[in-house]
Amino acid sequence: MTNREIKALISLLDDPEIAPHAEDKIQTLGETIIPFLEESWEESLDPRQQQRLEDLIHHLQFEGLQQRFRVWREAGAENLLEGMWLLNSYQYPDADFQSLNRAIEQLRFEVWTLLQPEMHPADQVQTLNHVLFRAHKFAANTQNFHSPANSMLHRVLETKRGNPLTLCVIYLLVAQRLKLPVFGVNLPNLFVLTYQLEPPLEPFYINCYNRGLVLSRTDIEHYVQQLNLTPNDIFFQPCTHLDIVRRALRNLQLSFEKLQEPAKAVEVGQLLAILTDDPQPSDTDPNE
Repeated sequence: MTNREIKALISLLDDPEIAPHAEDKIQTLGETIIPFLEESWEESLDPRQQQRLEDLIHHLQFEGLQQRFRVWREAGAENLLEGMWLLNSYQYPDADFQSLNRAIEQLRFEVWTLLQPEMHPADQVQTLNHVLFRAHKFAANTQNFHSPANSMLHRVLETKRGNPLTLCVIYLLVAQRLKLPVFGVNLPNLFVLTYQLEPPLEPFYINCYNRGLVLSRTDIEHYVQQLNLTPNDIFFQPCTHLDIVRRALRNLQLSFEKLQEPAKAVEVGQLLAILTDDPQPSDTDPNE
């Protein structure tokens, strides 16, 4: 359709009788029509018309986001930054992937300048802790634990405040770019990282919600016992990037439930269903 035809189609939304048919046609055009809808919103003085346009824009953006999540999973769900950016796009459709990438790359560079050849793994972790938790002052958002912003990577990078999972994601993305054997671990109620040492050495664990505190396997075992849970291999072993994004979506879903925004919680649940074979996943508690 030409620009003139698109604008003429959008103008039909003013007619109550024709509006439903116009909406159906607009939805078939996909996200490319969003700039025209936004322009029409700016020109409109009718609150009802503006709301109709907002609903259409959101519907088109959400349809596009669902498709991008499908493509990400079908491609192997290997790019963790991309998966977290897609989640970020639910609340912030204009969030820029390259801006996120540059922020992570800057952190990587700062750590890299301090690392020394043959540095002991414990010292590597202390270097990461220094840059992230001392120099940049990343910390737990304990005052607003259930804020949706805690699941939005670009907001966490801006505010330096996040939940256990997003703090771990930033740490993990930096460590991976430095070729360090650091991975996520799906603990109940708390997401942590593990540094996998060469056997027979035992791996150790990193609690980013407590400024990179290093934990042993025994510490993790005690934690699981305190929760009165039966030990499970997933509490100690690396998880996948797909697992991480699923858990991030559960966190976001819980945030909207806590804020009594059921419509958003339902939509996030729809995104989660794309990434799992179980529409009601329950392998871990999302409270993290």
